[in-house]
Amino acid sequence: MSQTIVGPPAGATVESRPGAPAARRANGTLLVLYLSLGGLAFAVLQSLVAPAMSTIARDLNVSTANASWILTAYLLSASVLTPILGRLGDMVGKRRVLIAVLAVLAVGTLLAALAPNLGVLVVARALQGAAGAIMPLSIGMVRDELAREKVSATVGLLSAIFGVGAGVGIVAAGPIVEHLSWHWLFWLPLVLVVVALLGAIFGMQESPVRKPGKLDVLGTAVLSVSLVSLLLAISKGQSWGWASASTIGLLAVGVLTMILFVVVELRVSEPLVDMRLMKIRGVWATDLVALILGFAMFGSFLLVPTLLQLPAATGYGYGKSVSEAGLFLLPTVVSMVVFGPLAGLLVRRFGPKLPMFLGAVAVVGGFTLPAVAHNVEWQVVVSGLAVGAGIGLAFAAMSNAIIESVPATQTGEATSVNTIARTIGSSIGSAVVAAVITSNSTPRGLPTDTAFSTGFWVCAGVAVLAVIASLALPSAHRRHEQAVAAGVDDLPPEPAELHLPHLPTGHHREEATAGR
Repeated sequence: MSQTIVGPPAGATVESRPGAPAARRANGTLLVLYLSLGGLAFAVLQSLVAPAMSTIARDLNVSTANASWILTAYLLSASVLTPILGRLGDMVGKRRVLIAVLAVLAVGTLLAALAPNLGVLVVARALQGAAGAIMPLSIGMVRDELAREKVSATVGLLSAIFGVGAGVGIVAAGPIVEHLSWHWLFWLPLVLVVVALLGAIFGMQESPVRKPGKLDVLGTAVLSVSLVSLLLAISKGQSWGWASASTIGLLAVGVLTMILFVVVELRVSEPLVDMRLMKIRGVWATDLVALILGFAMFGSFLLVPTLLQLPAATGYGYGKSVSEAGLFLLPTVVSMVVFGPLAGLLVRRFGPKLPMFLGAVAVVGGFTLPAVAHNVEWQVVVSGLAVGAGIGLAFAAMSNAIIESVPATQTGEATSVNTIARTIGSSIGSAVVAAVITSNSTPRGLPTDTAFSTGFWVCAGVAVLAVIASLALPSAHRRHEQAVAAGVDDLPPEPAELHLPHLPTGHHREEATAGR
């Protein structure tokens, strides 16, 4: 198969400014720093509240069931707004949308820190959820702004930070609540958000790659209904009852409207999500891995702290405090920090398939160990190291796989879908694992040892599906053959399914544009 590289895709614009490439290279470190701070703040806020739910409910004089809306509002907002804001970033400029997103996140975090009641806190969390677009916007900016040889490692670092942030939130929640108050769960991340916002305003240039158009209002509305219905049913299914009319009805509405969304997107001229992208092996396989490992990661965040905090008198619990239990997740966080950037280097050398496969295998091993035995502390620690390494490798490889599979002008929408897949997987994982460990309990209402073994086996079994899905990615050899056929041996080719021209990244893109 041969392709002709003839410039940006139809309708796309690439602004080229004299001297801009050098300026971008000089500011690359600051760009990555500001993007990392914004991503870290969002990821921390995603998980920081969960361990403190009972404390918040008690302080606000509400039931735990009502307090769970703090998590649900955040989840729904992030899922609905991420694809919309990611598409807007491709249309009007990623920096411009990023600034707006960080500003909304700052307002939401400040409001949450000052919240006097549950209603205000739920609104604040919905505002925070709008920042789910930070991930796709950041990856798009890195692809557009940095030299190509730096993209894979940088994307690996950013992807790892999102996983690290979720782990840090679980680890830090206990000490913050115990020694300060739950309000500080928001005051501390607010500092990171403000620094990232100022950095975006004063320390970043606007991305030159855009795809002008108009927002698909109909598709946006249908997708919003679908995601809200699905995620509301998943997050509330356990409390409402999985066989209740509300849960089943919402699941049915979610599935039907998702089918309708696909039909709508195939018919409109400027879709919110280009369904042609979903036909690409590098895209659908990566989204499937994101869904599965999102399940596994949050399953771990629920299983391990719960097991550690059970009374030692049970014979299998460890009797740890919330803070002590959080420390056992530090190995997971450290592994993510180390293996995320390492994945970027592996991607550059071998392509995204190898690190994604290795990451999925590591996650399987990390859950198999405690499924077999979890009565000694070192087993929990080694499990955390393996799961963290696997998540770090796979998450970084996912983002790079998306970048290598879609045109630069569609990075935002493609990575947004991947982010949603991860979010949905996290929601399903939390719901399923919670159902597993509560379905088998002692007369005192505590989960049994068998319940934890089953929970670990469920996560391990699900992770096996991620191993299979990772094997569906195109191999490095196949990508190399396509690049040679296209006449750009050192650049990842556009997928054959799309027949779209490739738009190089960073200064290579501008040099190529200037030479035509």
